[in-house]
Amino acid sequence: MIQIDGSCGEGGGQILRTAIALSLATLTPFTITRIRGNRKQPGLMRQHLAAVLAAARVGRADAPEAALGMTSLTFRPETVRSGRYHFNVGSAGSATLVLQAVLPPLLTADGDSELVLEGGTHNPFAPPFDFLDQTFLPLIRQMGPDVTAALVRPGFYPAGGGRFQVSVRPCRHLAPIDLRHRGAIRRIRARVAVARLPRHIALREIAVLRQDLSLQEEQLDIEEIGNSAGPGNIVTVTVESDALVEVFSGFGRRGVPAEDVAAKVISEVREYLAADVPVGRRLADQLLVPLALAGGGRFRTLPPSRHTLTNAHVIRQFLNVEIRMEDQGDGSWEVAISRRAGSPDAPAPA
Repeated sequence: MIQIDGSCGEGGGQILRTAIALSLATLTPFTITRIRGNRKQPGLMRQHLAAVLAAARVGRADAPEAALGMTSLTFRPETVRSGRYHFNVGSAGSATLVLQAVLPPLLTADGDSELVLEGGTHNPFAPPFDFLDQTFLPLIRQMGPDVTAALVRPGFYPAGGGRFQVSVRPCRHLAPIDLRHRGAIRRIRARVAVARLPRHIALREIAVLRQDLSLQEEQLDIEEIGNSAGPGNIVTVTVESDALVEVFSGFGRRGVPAEDVAAKVISEVREYLAADVPVGRRLADQLLVPLALAGGGRFRTLPPSRHTLTNAHVIRQFLNVEIRMEDQGDGSWEVAISRRAGSPDAPAPA
């Protein structure tokens, strides 16, 4: 029984989701205490409870005490069952984060899976659906599984009500990937979406994006969403390079000028472009689990966040892998994952 301290490091919900995903993938039970111990409101919120219950269904797991507000949990999976699943957060909590808990074990399961997830799809506290679809899943497909996602209805914070579908055709073993070189920047595009909000908000954000990123008209797009359960605004910039597509997003909030929302995204894009790395901070965090399950891989990224460092700490407790993060001296860091010496079936990084 692995013992996890949910308040260690970053101390948020990622510790729980990573532990659940790896518990299922390795069929290893664990106990976690002080769940989300570094948050103003510790314990299981709706999206975290939804992740636990979803994983319990996929793994026929015993988690009898799971309830809102709980700060400790024991999780005992029996198996991993592929199949058709429908998971509903029941709030604007991120459905993409619920997917994090169940997707890794399904990537190498014994059959195809079809998932329907409901809740927040565009939430300021989680990777939006656009990042999942354009950045993360294409890299997962490079590792072997055929995983696709389709957005049925967006769900903005705080109304939620979003829905998306994920199809998983697994493979037997995940293949390591190497993302140390970004190559040339092929295209940069910016998109502003508004739902149940005045169009002038999007126009103001587009104006800032056009000027500060020196974008042309054909690189800019405005979408007015009509099937959202509530109001919302998202600014998205996609940077396509030889290596991958990175997605940077910012969300409109009451009391925050539209220009400031766009400016924050622009700042992240500029930092990424200046660093000449293929992998941004958010993607660095997301890649650790699949690469660790593959037993190897490398990528170059920006200085790792506390979130990423904490994620690596949890992974090391479940898998016999080395995760090395080294400062390259030029503002970039290289992350290398490999099986520890003596581990069976150690694949070499691609």
